[in-house]
Amino acid sequence: MFFLIYAWLFRRANPAWATLSIGLAMCSPGLVFSPTGTIGVVWAQALAETRPGDKDGSILTLDLAVGYALAGNPGLAEIKARAEAMSAVPAQAGALPDPTVSFEMLNVPTSSFDLHKEDMTMLGVGISQTLPFPGKLALREKIANQEALATSDSVDEAQLRLVSEVKQSWWRLFYYDRALNVLAEAEHFYRQLIDIAQTKYQFGKGTQQDVLLAQLELSNLKNGKLELVSLRHSQNARINALLDRPPETSVQIPAEAEFKLPDIVEPALQDKALKMRPLFAQHRKMLDAALSKVDLAKQDFYPDFTVGAGYAVRQNTPTGQSRSNFASVQLSMNLPIYAARKQSKAVDQRKSELLQEQYSLQDEHHKIQAEIAAKAAEYQHAKEKLLLLEHEIIPQAQQTVSSLLAGYQVSQTSFTDLLRTQLSFFQYQTQYWQALTSSQQLLAELSAEVGEELGHD
Repeated sequence: MFFLIYAWLFRRANPAWATLSIGLAMCSPGLVFSPTGTIGVVWAQALAETRPGDKDGSILTLDLAVGYALAGNPGLAEIKARAEAMSAVPAQAGALPDPTVSFEMLNVPTSSFDLHKEDMTMLGVGISQTLPFPGKLALREKIANQEALATSDSVDEAQLRLVSEVKQSWWRLFYYDRALNVLAEAEHFYRQLIDIAQTKYQFGKGTQQDVLLAQLELSNLKNGKLELVSLRHSQNARINALLDRPPETSVQIPAEAEFKLPDIVEPALQDKALKMRPLFAQHRKMLDAALSKVDLAKQDFYPDFTVGAGYAVRQNTPTGQSRSNFASVQLSMNLPIYAARKQSKAVDQRKSELLQEQYSLQDEHHKIQAEIAAKAAEYQHAKEKLLLLEHEIIPQAQQTVSSLLAGYQVSQTSFTDLLRTQLSFFQYQTQYWQALTSSQQLLAELSAEVGEELGHD
């Protein structure tokens, strides 16, 4: 209140200084919070300039981005197609081999090719069926079914990773937009400050050094803006790739976003990951399949059987006398007489593959435990930093800037102190948005690691 009254009283003495005071109020955005976790920023002119999407309805919310990615991402579609293909395998693996039908011409004399001349000349037809040893087909079907279910779990795992990537990319764009808004307000402030410094210099109340310092900071802001714009363009293309859209499509992020900062307990997340993470379910199914492959390899010590039947027709003799037809029945089996080099080695192979799956499951478990522990610590740090900036640093910095500005207007504060403090204030605002973005990105990563959305009731 004191600052506003002071600005009003000073207007008549120097309108330019009054303009600077109003500019300071504009460039000190209020951070608006709602009980549900909605954050917005009163950015005045800069906000209107950076939100063209409001006019054409092309605003991309976080929920819309996730929905577009799940519906159109080609990488996810590929994994789904692979899972659908694998789901058709178990029925094939559990089916009997196709029967064999044969047609024969037996004992045909090559001198005349006369079918009536020789008594043993016959035309035959037969059918045979291979019957695997009991239990083999059931094991093959079980293995294929476990592998198909594991592939289905890979779809759920891919969805988790995709949602996490989309959220992280979206929040990164959100940060770039907020940072650009801060730079826009800082640029506006420094332009006004240059005008004031030049006015004081003209009246002999300031130095040219003040003008040059302000101009230098303005140039630095422009350089930072160029870098941020470049980073945003790159991130724009990345999120379009995730959403299966042309890379040049302009992505407009809303100025307000809902967020939550839940309290997380690392041991609870570790336990939940073991139960909820599709990756663990996938490995467990592959482990079951590996166990069944060992059993199937042991079954190969037993022979498979082939049964068949045939019927042979003989032609009448050259004099017209009829000849009897013949029927035949066949039973055969393979003999595993090279078991030491084939079946035994196959069992050893399957046992090694089983150990591979066991070690793979343990390795994934340790990796995810480490990731959850690391991400949980980073999230807690980002959350604490965010709250510190919101409740202490930014309000204190804003009060300090107001005090220094009032002192500078009556030549009681150095221009360098005002410039440095104001720059720090803008940096704190940028750090706030960076901490908010980091907390939400880490929350998305933790959700993917656990296998369940965190921060929602």
